[in-house]
Amino acid sequence: MVDISNIKTIEFVRNKAPVAGKMTRRQLLKRGVGIGAGLMVGNGFLAAGNAAWALETKTLSPEVMATLVQMARDIYPHDRFGDELYAIAVKGHEEKAEEDADYKAMIEAGIASLDEMAKANGHGSYVGTGWEIDRVAILKTMEQEGFFQTVRGGLVVSLYNQHEVWSILGYEGSSFEKGGYLERGFDDVNWL
Repeated sequence: MVDISNIKTIEFVRNKAPVAGKMTRRQLLKRGVGIGAGLMVGNGFLAAGNAAWALETKTLSPEVMATLVQMARDIYPHDRFGDELYAIAVKGHEEKAEEDADYKAMIEAGIASLDEMAKANGHGSYVGTGWEIDRVAILKTMEQEGFFQTVRGGLVVSLYNQHEVWSILGYEGSSFEKGGYLERGFDDVNWL
């Protein structure tokens, strides 16, 4: 499970002179390069195209993290989920890659394979593949491989265990601590 408290974001400062370690939203946008899927990568960070959120990267490159975010969105597509929820979900891969060089190599090789398949199909990269149907076709060719299963399996927990996701999906969370479902929602069904 991904510990959300370990995710560091770049702090934005409005209408103040930049301080070491902090940057304005405008400075962030100047330092980043837009890639497909509305994401921006820069030296050591991945950010939303509108700079609403940013994710610092240390072990895996921002391009690899951007591809993981897009891959996560393609595996479990939800139009109502923001990219930041997918970024939080895949952040655990970087944390594990930091501790395990073999894991890092597996993730980087899997992403390289995705990009090679995208290029073979006439696209610049997996993230640069404009249509979801084309990216899903690429994913289907590797769905039995360990890399794909590792990413997919991790997403089941890291994506759907986020409380923000629960509220979007209308899940109230566990009821055990609050008296159980008999006292909390059992009789809410009004169509019976």
